[in-house]
Amino acid sequence: MTQKTIFLKLYSVAISLIFLAAFGSTLFSAPSMVFRFATLMDKNIKGSSWEREVERYCFKVTVIWCCFFIVNGCASVWTAFFASDRVWSIYNGGISYVLMGMIFAVEFIVRKKVDGNMLKFYPISKFRADSRKDDYILCFEEKFSSGKYKTWKDFLCDTAKLRKHISKSSAIAWILHCEDYWYFLTSFVALLQCGKKVFLTQNIAEYFIDEIKKDGMEFITDQKRNGELIPGSTFVCEVLENSDEPDEPEIRNAPAINPEDSNIFMYTSGSTGTPKAVPQRMKEFEEDNAFIISKWKDEFLKRKLVATVSQHHIYGFLFGISLPFTLGVPFRRTRIEFPEDFEKLTDEKYIIIATPAFLKRTVDAKDRLPLEDPWIFTSGGAVSPELALLTDKVFGFCPLEVYGSTETSGIAYRQQSVNALVWTPFDNAKVWKGDDGCLRIISPYIKNPEGFATADLVEFTGEGNKFILKGRSDSIVKIEEKRISMTEVENRLIESGLVKDVKVIALSNDVRQFLAAAVVLNEMGKKKFEGMEKYLVNRFFHDWLMKFFENVVLPKKWRFVDSLPVDVQGKKHRNEIEAMFENNQEE
Repeated sequence: MTQKTIFLKLYSVAISLIFLAAFGSTLFSAPSMVFRFATLMDKNIKGSSWEREVERYCFKVTVIWCCFFIVNGCASVWTAFFASDRVWSIYNGGISYVLMGMIFAVEFIVRKKVDGNMLKFYPISKFRADSRKDDYILCFEEKFSSGKYKTWKDFLCDTAKLRKHISKSSAIAWILHCEDYWYFLTSFVALLQCGKKVFLTQNIAEYFIDEIKKDGMEFITDQKRNGELIPGSTFVCEVLENSDEPDEPEIRNAPAINPEDSNIFMYTSGSTGTPKAVPQRMKEFEEDNAFIISKWKDEFLKRKLVATVSQHHIYGFLFGISLPFTLGVPFRRTRIEFPEDFEKLTDEKYIIIATPAFLKRTVDAKDRLPLEDPWIFTSGGAVSPELALLTDKVFGFCPLEVYGSTETSGIAYRQQSVNALVWTPFDNAKVWKGDDGCLRIISPYIKNPEGFATADLVEFTGEGNKFILKGRSDSIVKIEEKRISMTEVENRLIESGLVKDVKVIALSNDVRQFLAAAVVLNEMGKKKFEGMEKYLVNRFFHDWLMKFFENVVLPKKWRFVDSLPVDVQGKKHRNEIEAMFENNQEE
């Protein structure tokens, strides 16, 4: 055998070695070669909720091809040196190609089967009309076995109706408030599909809406005031009931939503004490959801979802609307409002989205609930150790707490049955202690590259980046797990035109935390309330504040004084104000 013949016969060996090097190197420098091919062929894989599963599958296929190139290379060496020219020709010119074809064919069949069994998650910004089957159940009433469902086809129809109505308006910005989760979802999606700015608010008091509603803004809701339609608002129920059924092309047309160009605003009290709209995007919301899915998707997929929280706040929106839609987990159409509602949920396994305040109400009222393997997420305030134990006893599950805010989204989590008071940051969050002793955060949800400075005092445990919260440093407090600015309450009282000076503080008793207000009336106020009993004065200011706040956060104690104690610098000190409320005089 001549040297020229040897070089000719070894070309197949060289090809196997080249392919082995190309494929094998990507096993150590991700992504794998097969995954790179897959993402070139299917642009939807990148950024999808099933990207990791596809990547794992492609890694295995890459390993199989590496094994083939090793075996094929060894066979080519043997035929080149030890077999006849005829055997070499048959193997390298025919058999090796047949083997490659067989691997392609078998992998194609396996891939189709894996793809069919692979759970596909469709975020709000990425779903298509054919993402789910028409009869797929998205939403249910009362309990899942009630048979009262809203399906994927219903979702496509209702969003088409709302899009048609919304597109008739020239308004760029819309205020959205729907208590019904289904109406909220369809209205929210339709607004984004129409490219509108969406302002989400839980507070729909007349004065508040008038305050935030700018010229050209529309208001869409499922609520009435005193049994009457709210003037100037779009009543969702009426639109859906009175609209003609869309034709098939309208139903199947699901306009794309750009997650980076979506404009969503959520109201928070803010550190300044005045309501402010915090800008958000679906991009950050869905990144937040992707992390939750990566850690707890199996728990969600085993259950149906019920919630006790408002979808107008970030926690309720992420866990009560966005997550179940993305995962395809059926969710209850209305919130759980009473602890007794849990007793009806014996037909299925449920995941419960709750707040500490609602958990406390439930464990105070119930000894043991007949729930099967529940899972509980809670946010909006820290769960006390006593409440964690009682929740475990009554529900059969120690709640998994999520720490975050409107400005930051999710930051950390803990489960007190695992690690008591210690919080574990989400994998994509960088946290540290600022010079003021408060927590600082950098995460994909925070647009400022310098991160976000919280008002939460923090102490790190020394276990990596785990930490313990030590309380708040600003005027924002949580009453019944609802965030409220004491400064804003003070400002609203002064706006009444009857108050000269006021100081609001947070007090607590054995049962709960509450607000107390020390008020100095101006001359107009003194004249108005002259000779009036104190409980009537209390009632007046209570009713005034009801225009702006929920009843649960309003001051429960009032003192009306000639002046407030101040130091030489004009500052009011909490301990001196608190002393005003220590006696037992009528509240």
